[in-house]
Amino acid sequence: MDELEAILETGGAAALEVAASAMAQRGGKTVYCPNCGQPMIGPFCALCGQSINNHRRSVGHLVADLVKDIASFDSRILRTAYAMLAKPGELALAFHEGRTQRYVPPVRLYLFVSLIFFVALSISHVALLQFVLRADPINIVIEKGKPYQVNKNGEREEMSARYADGKKHYTYNSDLVYFQREGSVHSNLSKAQLDNISQRVETELGKNKDKGKDASVVTQTVFGTLRKLADDPAALNGSLTVWIPRALFLLLPLFALLLAGFYWRQRKSLFFVDHLVFSLSFHSFGFALQLAAAALAQVIAGGYAVAAMVVVLSLYLLLAMKRFYRQSWRWTVLKWAAVSFIYYFFCVLPAFGLVIAAAVMWG
Repeated sequence: MDELEAILETGGAAALEVAASAMAQRGGKTVYCPNCGQPMIGPFCALCGQSINNHRRSVGHLVADLVKDIASFDSRILRTAYAMLAKPGELALAFHEGRTQRYVPPVRLYLFVSLIFFVALSISHVALLQFVLRADPINIVIEKGKPYQVNKNGEREEMSARYADGKKHYTYNSDLVYFQREGSVHSNLSKAQLDNISQRVETELGKNKDKGKDASVVTQTVFGTLRKLADDPAALNGSLTVWIPRALFLLLPLFALLLAGFYWRQRKSLFFVDHLVFSLSFHSFGFALQLAAAALAQVIAGGYAVAAMVVVLSLYLLLAMKRFYRQSWRWTVLKWAAVSFIYYFFCVLPAFGLVIAAAVMWG
C-alpha cells in the first residue's frame, strides 16, 4: 500500500511538472508551492493542499475585504430573515438540498435570535413572566372542635388542627402576567396575608423538622419565594432567563426525535440531522415571534398577545411541515395535530414545570 501511494505521488508530481511546463510554453507564469515546492496550477497545491493565498494584505486590501465580508454577511442575514418569516420550512429544506451558502447556518441562527430576544427584554426591562400572588381565603367551619374546609359546592374536608385557631387562613395562587415592564404590576397583598406567609413558613418548618434537613430547606425555599413574589412579581424573571435556554437545549432534540418518529418512512431520505435543523429553524422563529409578542403586549393585554403568538406559531408549524416534508394536506394536518399535542403536553409543559422548580430552588 505504501509503495502504491509513493507511485501515485510520484506520478502526480510528474503530471504537475508537465502541466506547468505546458503553461510556461504558452506564456503563463509558473507558481511554486511555498510548502512543498511543487508547481501550482490552481488556487491550491494538488499534492499538499497548500493555498496559493498567503493572506498577506495591505491595509487597503484588508479594509476592502472587511467591507466585502460585511456586505455579504448582511445579505445572508436579510435572505435568512425573509426565508424564516415568509417561507416556513425553507431554511430546513435548503439545508436538506445542500443550498447552505445562501443562509446563516441553523445553529448560529438559533443562538443569534435567542440572544437578541433575551438581550432586548433585558435592555427594555420587560419581564418574560411575572407571578402576581393572589390570597384566597379558606372557608373554615369548626364542628365538635374539628376544623373543616367548605368548598363552593358545600362539600366539607377535614383540615389539620392548626386551622382551628380562629384566625384567617389563605391559599396562595398566582396570575401569570406576560411581557410587561418590571415594576408595572403588584400583588397588593394585605399585611395580614403577608404575615400569614411567615406563619406558614414557621409552621411547616416545625412539621418538617422530624422529616430531615432536606424537607425543611424545600419548605423554607418555597415559602421564601412566595414572600419575594409578594414584594416583586418579577423576582423569578432573572432565574427564568437562565433556565429556559437550558431547557430548550433538551427540547430541541426531543422535538426532532418526535418528528423523526412521525416521518419514519422517510428515514432513507431524511436523517435525524434534517429533523434537528427543522427543529432549530422552528424554534428560531419562535424566539422572533416572542419578540414581536413582547412588543405587542405593550399595546394590548399580555394574555391576548401570547394567545395570538400561539395561533401564529401553530399555523407556522403546519405550513413548515407541509413545505419540508412534502406530504398531502390530509397527512400533514393529522401529523401536525399529533405532534403539536404530544410536544406541548408531554414536553413543553413538564419542561416549564421543571424550569419553575429550578428557578425557585436554585435561582
